[in-house]
Amino acid sequence: MPRWVELLRRTPCLVLLVVQLAGVLLYPSMETSSTGRSVFALFGLLVLALVLLTLRVTPFLTWVATLGALPAAVLLLVSVFVEDQGLFAWSAAFEMAVYFYAALSMLAYMLQDDEVTTDELFAIPAVFTLLAWAFAFLFVVVQALDPGGFNPDGVGTRSWMELLFLSFTTLSSTGLSDITPISGHARSVVMLEQVAGVFYIAMVVTRLVSLRSTRAAGREGG
Repeated sequence: MPRWVELLRRTPCLVLLVVQLAGVLLYPSMETSSTGRSVFALFGLLVLALVLLTLRVTPFLTWVATLGALPAAVLLLVSVFVEDQGLFAWSAAFEMAVYFYAALSMLAYMLQDDEVTTDELFAIPAVFTLLAWAFAFLFVVVQALDPGGFNPDGVGTRSWMELLFLSFTTLSSTGLSDITPISGHARSVVMLEQVAGVFYIAMVVTRLVSLRSTRAAGREGG
């Protein structure tokens, strides 16, 4: 087996991370045409499959995520042939559940022992991107239930790329987004993401400091 294939097999979190970041670059091109939207749906299926494969290395149950991934996959496939924003909102709801579950499972994977593998290092940014995607899907659902919730004029809708951009800037606490939550429901979910972002970054820093202290104590004791 080639070395690079073995590396990919041992680091599923790296594969997932690279594909998701590639999506950030590709999504703008997928929103401008009907063909692009079909590719968007197929790309979503690829990411869902990678999420399920990555869950196999975590302590959580893969079949639980599969329960949400199956209806999401069916709705994504239907959306290839039928342009219906309602279908996208329903698909987003199921994908949101899968992504949140995957983020929690990979978080448990990172924290389950005191040994940090290469894949667990890649799990740190992978969990961040999973959370960003999950909240972006949540924004899609909120927008479907509360049209205009993210629009300054109170009417119209934001594109997937705009909501994903809002999610990344909110989760990272950079505050660079030009998209403002207007309605109460939109502001509520944005505040939840802000709390999640601060909590996750603080937890990762605490984890790294703890591992460093443990290793230092081990060297002194040895």
